[in-house]
Amino acid sequence: MKKILSTLLLVLTASMAWAQTSTALDKLKSDPRKAYGTDYPYELKTFEMTKAPKGYTPFYISHYSRHGSRYYWTDRLYIQLDSLLTKAHNNGQLTPVGEAFYNKFMACKQELMTGVSELTQLGWDQHQFIARTMYSQFPEVFKNGGNVFAISSLSGRCVLSMSAFCQELVQCNPKIEIREQSSRFTLDGVVPTDRQNPVKHKYPKARPRFEDHRDQFQGDNTLRQRVAPRVFTSTEGLPGNMDRLGSSLVDLYKTLPSIGHEGMMEGIVTDEEIAAEWERDNLGSYTWVFEPQYQMIPILQDIIKKADAVLDGSSDHIADLRFGHDTCLGPLTVLMGINGADLDPENPYDVKNCYQNWETCKASNIQLVFYRGKSGSDPILVKCLLNGEEAKLPVPTTQAPYYKWTDFRDFYTARCNSVKEQ
Repeated sequence: MKKILSTLLLVLTASMAWAQTSTALDKLKSDPRKAYGTDYPYELKTFEMTKAPKGYTPFYISHYSRHGSRYYWTDRLYIQLDSLLTKAHNNGQLTPVGEAFYNKFMACKQELMTGVSELTQLGWDQHQFIARTMYSQFPEVFKNGGNVFAISSLSGRCVLSMSAFCQELVQCNPKIEIREQSSRFTLDGVVPTDRQNPVKHKYPKARPRFEDHRDQFQGDNTLRQRVAPRVFTSTEGLPGNMDRLGSSLVDLYKTLPSIGHEGMMEGIVTDEEIAAEWERDNLGSYTWVFEPQYQMIPILQDIIKKADAVLDGSSDHIADLRFGHDTCLGPLTVLMGINGADLDPENPYDVKNCYQNWETCKASNIQLVFYRGKSGSDPILVKCLLNGEEAKLPVPTTQAPYYKWTDFRDFYTARCNSVKEQ
């Protein structure tokens, strides 16, 4: 009997371990578009919330969001493809699939070039959806109206994301008063790394441990070489090699859902092919968000400072909103260790279990929801949402996903103070 129980325990343990390590891949299998990573459009869906401890109600929300879906961030990609496709077309170097793509690309080229880096309709819709969901899930915060302070980076797509979000909140309840600001005065709380930030910081870079073992990772990495021949009969005389040409095509493909041009690249690449190489791509993403995590300390300090002001009565805000970029939200996720993003595994195969780059998608967001009890002596609680879903923090607690604010503040204050500016 003991032998049978031991065997069952080993099977159960192995099954549990497999389930934990396959979670990311299971999500990818159910939606291969998640492999777009930071180009993945925010999902317009809601999640079930864990009931708050008895007697507790939400009263304040602190938030950080990336801008919504946009055109490609630089015109370099569009100019490169324009030149490349035009030359190949004139030289008769395009396959039938390539000719079809050429015609579709040229038909919308002016739109793409004009729209470079700008928010799309989907980006606007994403932030209105997030705002309405926030209002619906935490009505106690907003039902009586009140003051909201919203800040954004100096980028137009962030300003418009802020506008979409704030307009929707006011549509939900006209008694909400929102002060919106996009200026150098508030950059330290939303994009501290901006060159125009008058407050200068020099935090050290971090290096993920898996980088010392990256060569242990084995996986297919041939998609970019396989894509180019589907478009070009020959690349002779064309700028760039197969890998570079393929990378440009894949980069454009991943942006198409955000700009309303899905189907433009039919027959060239598929979601499933991109998903097959996702784990390797995710390694690069983890390094990209891990290294600058300490540069986001001013944002975390801003979150703590503004929350403390609400709690001590020196601020009457019911919400503080921030609208920035993936270059801030991704590293902030690591700095805060949301869902284990700070675990820093040595084994490259373990990286996918602590960070998935689609969590830094277009319009990705972190929400900290504050709760108070009926009694003035009840501790203030806070819970974290990542992209609308309850998330885990490295802060000790006995009632996850709820954490005592004093524990949260002490934990992250110590984490911020442990890193010295250079």
